[in-house]
Amino acid sequence: MGKRLKHSRYITGFDGIRTLAVIGVILYHLMPGQMRGGYLGVPVFFVVSGYLITDLLIQEWRQTGRIDIKQFYYRRMKRLYPALVAMLVGASAYITLFQRNLLNNLRGNVISSLFYVNNWWQINHGMSYFDRFSGESPFTHIWSLAVETQNYILWPIIFVLLMKLVKNKGKVFLGIVGAAFFSAILMAVLFVPGQDPTRVYYGTDTRLFSILLGGALAFIWPSTRLKAKIPPQAKRILNGIGLGSLLLLVLAFLFLRDDLSFVYYGGMFLVSLLSVILVAITAHPGASWNRWLTNPVFTWVGKRSYGIYLYQFPVMIFYEAKVNVANHTFLHTIMEVILILFVTELSYRYIENPLRSFNYRKTFATLKQSFSAPIKSRRKIGFIFSSLITLIAVVGVIIAPTNRVDANQQALQKQIEQNKQASKKTEEQPPENDSSGTDQSGEANSSSEEPESLADKYDLTNRDITKAKNLKVTAFGDSVLLAGSKGLTEIFPKMVVDGEVGRQLKDGPALLQTLKDKGELHDTILLSLGTNGAFSKDDFAQVMNVLGDKHQVFIINTHVPTRRWQNDVNATLEAASKEYKNVHLIDWYGFSNEHPDWFYDDQVHPNDVGSIHYCHLIAKEILKGA
Repeated sequence: MGKRLKHSRYITGFDGIRTLAVIGVILYHLMPGQMRGGYLGVPVFFVVSGYLITDLLIQEWRQTGRIDIKQFYYRRMKRLYPALVAMLVGASAYITLFQRNLLNNLRGNVISSLFYVNNWWQINHGMSYFDRFSGESPFTHIWSLAVETQNYILWPIIFVLLMKLVKNKGKVFLGIVGAAFFSAILMAVLFVPGQDPTRVYYGTDTRLFSILLGGALAFIWPSTRLKAKIPPQAKRILNGIGLGSLLLLVLAFLFLRDDLSFVYYGGMFLVSLLSVILVAITAHPGASWNRWLTNPVFTWVGKRSYGIYLYQFPVMIFYEAKVNVANHTFLHTIMEVILILFVTELSYRYIENPLRSFNYRKTFATLKQSFSAPIKSRRKIGFIFSSLITLIAVVGVIIAPTNRVDANQQALQKQIEQNKQASKKTEEQPPENDSSGTDQSGEANSSSEEPESLADKYDLTNRDITKAKNLKVTAFGDSVLLAGSKGLTEIFPKMVVDGEVGRQLKDGPALLQTLKDKGELHDTILLSLGTNGAFSKDDFAQVMNVLGDKHQVFIINTHVPTRRWQNDVNATLEAASKEYKNVHLIDWYGFSNEHPDWFYDDQVHPNDVGSIHYCHLIAKEILKGA
């Protein structure tokens, strides 16, 4: 076992920084509308980690003239691996028993997590951190642990080479900062506005700058070389700088949305620099921030921040799959936080702490004792329970399919793809202005059976069908619109449908402007947005800036009971319909909420039966207001 370094400082204020970071991450997932930049807690973690690891390596090098790399790996694995394995086993067993729709790709997720390459596995399999809908994986967040651990594996070796070959700490510092700049520049180069940023968000090469900046700080700001006694003016300056960095970080957590290009064009790098400043001030014994960030709550949360981060996603995914979180959102948020903290505490007490001091050379002997223990003893019960859970998890991993699409999903995907292709053909070959089905009075011609059949099918009048035939509509939206577009284009043959799976309202202004420039925005516009994420009043205002007041705009609210943003989206749309005279709300949520049989298993996309009602409602509202 490695000896503890002499003169090593435990900086209690770092627990406070970890607490702020993990709060940001948790609330980003639970309250995305309020904590828009909470994902930035990850680079804060990275900076703290980079500083601490490098600071310890510098201390060891000074005191011994060498780095025991084997012991370094051993300590890291003892600290990180037990809780990770416990989470993977527990979550896999739960999925196998209670949520088999998540079995798909379980094997790849688990294996890549165990070997700390989950970030690259997700990139290669098209997984998106920003996809908060449709079978979300409880292992999505493991990407950051993979990035951090890949650094742990390589950094001690690189550190030794730098110490032996370069030696000059100033040059080493500049070299590390240069590498951090290169990583940040790579993020900016690889980022493509308007496309999913997952590649640059997950990539080790494009995220390493946060860890490198923390590591660089350790060379010029070693924790054991900082003086506790400094002039009062210097102390005030340090405290002021610390306060400024903390306030700017809090503002970034609240307002720096993940869809802003600025985030990838240097924004995340600047947040990392702010984190470096806060870490430096907190580490300085002459400043007050170490004391200010030390209290029982921060200490408790900070020491468990790894576990809290680790267990957050499984708890949230499993809980939200069983509960309608769109109702009583605040209550469910509190419940999820309590469950996360409860599971974390169990893990901290019975897995992380005991195994951190466990002598793994005695593993076989310990298992033998557990196997031979009395049947009613705590050790035997624990052994049987953990063995059973592990066995179930292993079975789940073995039977887990890869990239499987079940019959329900196949039907939905087929429906969306067929409707999408049909809408493209309609755009390429718009129907002629056929008035053969109407007479001069505007009533349906009895010699044509089409209006009657459509009227019966969608519970509309013949006058409705006749009016719809001549109405030009531009429909713009997401996969829900695509799921129902076949019926809409039957009713409105001159409708142009522009839909895309996963589309969010924030994508709207630029895309709608393109349609406007092409002259493809008709007087009547149908918007179906909000399924895939919340948006603000200002976001909707940007859409209306493009559309103006010359169009009649019909907005469909959402039915997404498994996502907490449902009510926020619907409230925003209702407010918009009152604010803008030319905006009309179509209450699909109120119309469909008592009819779960109208939807596919995801309770979001209308099935064949639901599509009839979906099209009926939209047609009635458009024809009434157009």
